[in-house]
Amino acid sequence: MKPSGVGGQAVIEGVMMKNKEQYAVAVRKPNNEIVVEKKTFISAAEKYKLFKLPIFRGMLAFAESMIIGTRTLTFSASFFEEEEEVKPSKMDQAFSRIFKEKAESVIMGITFFIAIVLAVGIFIVLPAFAANLLGDMIESETIIAIVEGIIRILIFIAYIAAISQMKDIKRMFMYHGAEHKTINCLEQGFELTIENVRWQSKQHKRCGTSFMFIVMFVSIIFFIFIRVDQEWLRYLIRILLIPIIAGVSYEFIRFAGKSDSKIVNVLSKPGMWLQGLTTREPDDDMIEVAIQSVEAVFDWRKFLGIDSVSEDKDETHNKKNSGKNHNQNNKTPNNKQNKNLSNNKQNKTVNSNINKKQTEQSNNQNNSQNGGKLDKIEQIEVKSNKDNKKNINTSNSSKKKAISSDDALKQSVEETAVSMQKTSKVPVHPAFEEEEDEILRALDRYLVSKEEEK
Repeated sequence: MKPSGVGGQAVIEGVMMKNKEQYAVAVRKPNNEIVVEKKTFISAAEKYKLFKLPIFRGMLAFAESMIIGTRTLTFSASFFEEEEEVKPSKMDQAFSRIFKEKAESVIMGITFFIAIVLAVGIFIVLPAFAANLLGDMIESETIIAIVEGIIRILIFIAYIAAISQMKDIKRMFMYHGAEHKTINCLEQGFELTIENVRWQSKQHKRCGTSFMFIVMFVSIIFFIFIRVDQEWLRYLIRILLIPIIAGVSYEFIRFAGKSDSKIVNVLSKPGMWLQGLTTREPDDDMIEVAIQSVEAVFDWRKFLGIDSVSEDKDETHNKKNSGKNHNQNNKTPNNKQNKNLSNNKQNKTVNSNINKKQTEQSNNQNNSQNGGKLDKIEQIEVKSNKDNKKNINTSNSSKKKAISSDDALKQSVEETAVSMQKTSKVPVHPAFEEEEDEILRALDRYLVSKEEEK
């Protein structure tokens, strides 16, 4: 559990929360609207350093809490006054004439004084008077002090049980539970939502109810050791010791709120049990009011470290995104270059394949053409051989025919070569041209040799 330093109290249809010098009261109006008033209260400890010391700070805190509580109760009650205008009483008119603008503050001070007098009379004087009545029956002063303390506690419990039967007080006790649940939610490390607050405990160690019980318990210890024979002096001492007892009780409550030791928990149990009378389970609307009151004076997100975590996440997310964008930007030109290189390679490959195919086609065509030429030449040679055989076996008359046939053969070969050159659409490779020339030269030699034989 991490102490938040936030405290508060229930008011009429609302909750007051205080953090350091800031306090806010949130009230749900009859039209269901939530009104939040935030104010600053400068403690007297800022001016008088004495009240920053232990015990003295508790005395001051007790007095200031009563002042702030009275103000916030008056503020919350102002929203539920009757709509009909009430004529001011003669006393109100008299205070207005005398104190003018400060009349309301004076009336509040008087009311506060009367409340303190009644509290002292009921919870201090009355138990002491009842214990003195038993003085004739009980001789031990220690037992009388203990009996006085027990009577005081019983009167306090009876008072709480009696007022808790009132409808308005019941609802105020429900808002008291909402106040405790909201603070417990913070100090347990949960986000301040209605769902999280709902299942928190409605008891808290720093509650005013526990403080009152500790005051009554500490008073027993004080009165055991402080003994006076005069009855009037005994009452006076009890009244004068109230601030000191409150200061000591405050220090215990302050320490208990920060400690989880078993001894402190055991000593805090009676006050926690007594809170069962002053707190009730709130509804969601009451929890909502308590949350708004806390948010007006306390940054619970910063307290839980939610802002820093979210900022770290945002920074990490931004870094990751920037890194991804940087990598993508770096990869994009490389991808384009790789694509261009691959396209160039593909184009080169395609062009080389096309050239190869064209070369193969031209070679095939040349081979087919040259093959045709060779076939024709072979046919011519075969014919010439046949003619030569005929010329050898025949007479002179056949020689004349052979000469004419040779001329015709030469002419036909020349015509065939010319026609082949004309009909060739594909350019002939130089190697095939040389081969063709060799064939023609061989044919010329053959014809020359034939002429010489003749």
